[in-house]
Amino acid sequence: MKPREEKPKKERVHCSLCPNSCVLAEGQVGACRARRARNGEVVSDSYGKVTSLALDPIEKKPFARFMSRSRILSIGSFGCNLHCAFCQNASISQVGIDDVSWQEVSPEKLINEALRLKPQGNVGIVYTYNEPLINFEYVFDCSYLAHEAGLMNVLVSNGMINAEMLERLLPYLDAVNIDLKGFNQDFYSYVGGSLETVMHSIELFAQCSTCHIEVTTLIVPGMNDSEEEIDALSSWLASLNPEIPYHVSRFFPCYKMKEIAPTPIQSVYHLAEVARKHLRYVYTGNC
Repeated sequence: MKPREEKPKKERVHCSLCPNSCVLAEGQVGACRARRARNGEVVSDSYGKVTSLALDPIEKKPFARFMSRSRILSIGSFGCNLHCAFCQNASISQVGIDDVSWQEVSPEKLINEALRLKPQGNVGIVYTYNEPLINFEYVFDCSYLAHEAGLMNVLVSNGMINAEMLERLLPYLDAVNIDLKGFNQDFYSYVGGSLETVMHSIELFAQCSTCHIEVTTLIVPGMNDSEEEIDALSSWLASLNPEIPYHVSRFFPCYKMKEIAPTPIQSVYHLAEVARKHLRYVYTGNC
């Protein structure tokens, strides 16, 4: 009897962008819902696919000590490499290419739009709304062209990216706000991330003389709202630079946590005071 021929195994590819380290079969999408194995390599499903585009006050991002009272063109796509049950942008961050409406915007078209808005006070582009770094290639291409055009490049991110990738992008960034979810790995495991990776990203930004950094924590009741956690977090930030602006933000019910009450305003104010023991610039948000 002739031996049965085995079908060749489909070659899998490794995504090296973030600590999730997805290993994908041909056509398979990663945990972020935005990166896919295609023809033996990992490509971005979300390249040039824009779900949100708006001219915003820069303070809305939030930034308190960078280009104050200016406006900036905000752009977002879809997907995220974290899975926070309290996500305020879940309608775009927790979906894939077939689950949301988008428009095609090439890097060149985005730069032209940003330049067109300069008379309205626009200073540049901020990559935000969902997690922009999972669309690394698009952000990189846009950032390069934006700098060539004299525009500011600003990033609002969860910081969940491998260092070698971040170091490629860093020279083209002017400011960043990192969403530091909490300060223990148990909480990061709950949202599907790595505290160590995010801390290292913040360290890289803090060491960079050409990129301004601010940090934000959304205070979720019963999850990351202890005085001890915020004290440890702000003490660590101060060890990098006591002048890093830090935003303590109030949670409101959303996504999978609609039954949870908003963070008490007094809790936000109290935790801000805890952080002020270590940091010079501490701000409260959503209060």
